[in-house]
Amino acid sequence: MMLVFGLLALVLGLWALNVVSKVDPQLGARILKAGGGILAVGMAGFLGLRGELAIAIPLGIFGLGLLGWVPFGPAGFSERTQKKTGQTSRVRTAFIEMALDHDSGAMGGLVLAGRFQGCTFESLDTKLLIELLTEVDDESRALLVPYLDRRDASWREHAQGDTATGRGSTTSNGKMSDQEAYQILGLEAGASADAIGRAHRTLMKKFHPDQGGSTYLAARINEAKEILLRRHR
Repeated sequence: MMLVFGLLALVLGLWALNVVSKVDPQLGARILKAGGGILAVGMAGFLGLRGELAIAIPLGIFGLGLLGWVPFGPAGFSERTQKKTGQTSRVRTAFIEMALDHDSGAMGGLVLAGRFQGCTFESLDTKLLIELLTEVDDESRALLVPYLDRRDASWREHAQGDTATGRGSTTSNGKMSDQEAYQILGLEAGASADAIGRAHRTLMKKFHPDQGGSTYLAARINEAKEILLRRHR
């Protein structure tokens, strides 16, 4: 009986491979995973009826894992180790809100107050952004300067003095809240210490001063990590 069941499984497996080879690789992988899970669960049920529980139980757990029905199976492990995409951090000052994309390192922003209120950085040309630099506080300037550096490396040729260098005090205007810290690291409230550490490392690789970020931005990212990690000590 086992021989017949094994031969049947082999035939079905070969047929599935032939079908999968003709479809999209990602879809094929999902089909193979689901098929393998169903097959493993079916074999586990058959072996369980024969009383071979020592083999049936782990095989059943493996099959359920492939189907994503248990958190510690292969599917669950893959989901935990797969890097999440689409994470965005937000750093807010009195005048602007800066958005930082974890995957690409792209910067974007929105003007919150002043003459250009409601405008996105992308909608303003370099000349207007330089004018914005002269109208905002030091914290906002410390965020806007690295954005300009990435967008137009020659912008300083059209600016003068402290506006071109981005100099000025960049001390935070108040204690960072937990909510703000989560926004800066691009995390949901209650994120684990591991998630906090990963987000911090990703952001520092993209937005460290040596990578086109700024001392102020790096300091805010470090402050966010320290505040949130205190909750896990």
